[in-house]
Amino acid sequence: MGYKQQIIPDRIPRHIAIIMDGNGRWAKRQGLARMFGHRQGVETVHRITEAAAEIGIQYLTLYAFSTENWNRPKEEVDALMVLLVDTIAKETPTLMRNNIRLQTIGDLSRLPQATRSKFLECIQQTSNNTGLTLVIALSYSARWEIIQAAKNIAAKVQKHQLLIEDINEELLANHMTTAQMPDPDLLIRTSGELRISNFLLWQLAYSELYFTSCLWPEFTNEEFYHAIVDYQNRERRFGKTSEQI
Repeated sequence: MGYKQQIIPDRIPRHIAIIMDGNGRWAKRQGLARMFGHRQGVETVHRITEAAAEIGIQYLTLYAFSTENWNRPKEEVDALMVLLVDTIAKETPTLMRNNIRLQTIGDLSRLPQATRSKFLECIQQTSNNTGLTLVIALSYSARWEIIQAAKNIAAKVQKHQLLIEDINEELLANHMTTAQMPDPDLLIRTSGELRISNFLLWQLAYSELYFTSCLWPEFTNEEFYHAIVDYQNRERRFGKTSEQI
């Protein structure tokens, strides 16, 4: 029996976040330039997104480009921006056909105009879709996000719109870029690296973590289903005892 058949339908995680790691290493192993790995990684995004939509995942957040990635060679960054534009243009009809809504989180002001415009256009076009919400973390940093939330709250305190006593977990969560979605139930990271890499630091407080040695271009639907089955076999206590669950 495959892992897909082992998934318990009424225990599907509402929100899965993925750190898609290993495109460059995959290309290097094939004796190819890094961009070939990124292009192959796009194919994996297509497959996993459709698989998530099919089994009823409500939110899928993909770490596509971090603020630290701006420090990569300019040639690679420029090629990635072009790839993002081409991918969104190509995938928008697929998103519409599968009733998938696109959203983004991150500092979009740093993106080239063409890239930003294409994403905003797709976000608008898919805004009425009611199935899976695909969230692309683009020019994203969790520390940046927390700093922005703190600045926004401080500004409201300064304008006497908030009292310091009003600041609590709920208020801070409502100032995050993910305010309109549940925290991830499950974080998946590919390529064998065992770190979070400045991704959703606030939101991952109680998420289950799943690490696999698969490089992202090799990450199959079956591996995705395996991660979900593994998640479903865990006991999530949120600080309580087993007896209290």
